[in-house]
Amino acid sequence: MLTLDLHPTGRHFLQIPGPSPVPDRILRALSLPTIDHRGPEFGALGRKVLAGLGDVFKTRHPVVVYPSSGTGAWEGALVNTLSPGDHVLMFETGHFASLWAKLAARLGLQTEVLSWQGHDEHLPAAAGWRRGVDAALIERRLREDTAHRIKAVCVVHNETSTGVTSDIAAVRRAIDAAQHPALFMVDTISGLASADYRHDEWGVDVTVSGSQKGLMLPPGIGFNAVSPKALEASKKATLLRSYFAWDEIVAMNKDGYWPYTPNTNLLYGLSESLDMLAAEGLPQVFARHRRWAGGVRAAVQAWGLPIQCADAAVYSPVLTGVITPPGVDADALRRLIHERFDLSLGTGLGKVKGRMFRIGHLGDSNDLTLVATIAGCEMGMKIAGIELAASGVEAAMAYFAEHAAARPVAPAA
Repeated sequence: MLTLDLHPTGRHFLQIPGPSPVPDRILRALSLPTIDHRGPEFGALGRKVLAGLGDVFKTRHPVVVYPSSGTGAWEGALVNTLSPGDHVLMFETGHFASLWAKLAARLGLQTEVLSWQGHDEHLPAAAGWRRGVDAALIERRLREDTAHRIKAVCVVHNETSTGVTSDIAAVRRAIDAAQHPALFMVDTISGLASADYRHDEWGVDVTVSGSQKGLMLPPGIGFNAVSPKALEASKKATLLRSYFAWDEIVAMNKDGYWPYTPNTNLLYGLSESLDMLAAEGLPQVFARHRRWAGGVRAAVQAWGLPIQCADAAVYSPVLTGVITPPGVDADALRRLIHERFDLSLGTGLGKVKGRMFRIGHLGDSNDLTLVATIAGCEMGMKIAGIELAASGVEAAMAYFAEHAAARPVAPAA
C-alpha cells in the first residue's frame, strides 16, 4: 500500500525559542559541497569563523567550537576548569539552569543551588522562575565562603524556559565585591546574537552557547568562550576530559583546524551567519529583537494573560512566555494550534509544564511572521473557549506601526 508523506501548503511556522527558523541564505551555504577538513580551503574557513566569533562574543580570547549541542558546551565548561568534588554555586532561574546543575552533579561536582524565595500568585510551585538572577544573594553567599571552597559561579543569561534575562555585569560586580576568586561561567545559549552580551567587558571566564538560536543555524555546534583565567584553571583541573579538552583544540585553531573531524557544512552556515550579523551590525540586531519582543508582549497584554517574566526590566528579547488561564492545559492548546494552523509554539518545561507556552521571536522572522503567529495563537485560544480581553493581533499591528524598524545605514561612498 502506497503511503504519502503529506505536508501542508505554505511554510511551517516554527515559533519556538530555538531551534530558530533558518534563513534561506544560510540553508544555501549548508548545501555547498563538503571539502577536505585538512586542506587549505578549510583552514581559511576555520580562521574566518573563529575571528568572527570573537566579534559576536565580544572577546579577544579563544572561542572553542564543538560539534555538539549546547549541553556538550555546558560539559566542556565544567570539565576543563574543575576537579572532582569541587563546590559550584548555581542560581535557579528556570528549567535550563536546573539542568546545568543536574549535569554538574552527574560529573561529580558538589552543586549548591540558590533561588528566589516567596509566593507567586500564578505559579506558586515555581516562584523563582519569573525573575532573573539575584546578584545580591550571590554576593552574600560568597562573603560567607571565607575559605573559598566555592570554585565557580554559574548563571544563565537568557533563560529559554521562561523568557527572563539576567544582569550578567551585576553578577560580576557581586563576585568582585565579595573579593572571591571563583570562576564565573555564563550560559547564553539563547541570548547570543539576539541580546547584548559582552564576554570580556563583563568579566566572564567561560561563556557557553550554541548554534540554533540567535546564530540562526540548525543545532549541532556548541561554544565555549574562554578567559585567560579559565585557561590557567584548565591546567590544574582534574575532571576527566578528552573530546571536550580545550588544549588541543586551541592549539590547532591557530591554523584554522580542529583535532577531530569538524561539522564542515555547519561551519559554512556559521560563516554565512557571521557575515549577516556583521552586515546588519550587532546594535541593530539587538534593537530588532527588542522591537519584535515589544510587539509580541503588546499582544499578550491585550489578551489579558500574564507574561511568565514578572519583572518588565528583564523581559527577554528572544521569547515571551504566556501563562494560560487556570484550568487550561497549555500543551493541549499548543497541539490544537499546531494541528489547525501548522504553527509550533514552545512548551512549558519542568515546573511550568502545562501552565504556559512560549512564543519565539528570533531567527528568520519579520513583523508579518509575528503578526501571523499571534493570529494563530489567538484563533487557537478562541477555538479552545478561552475568553480574551481584546485582540492581540490588533495590538501587535499597532505596536509595529508605531515603532518603525530601523533601516541599515548605507556605507559612505
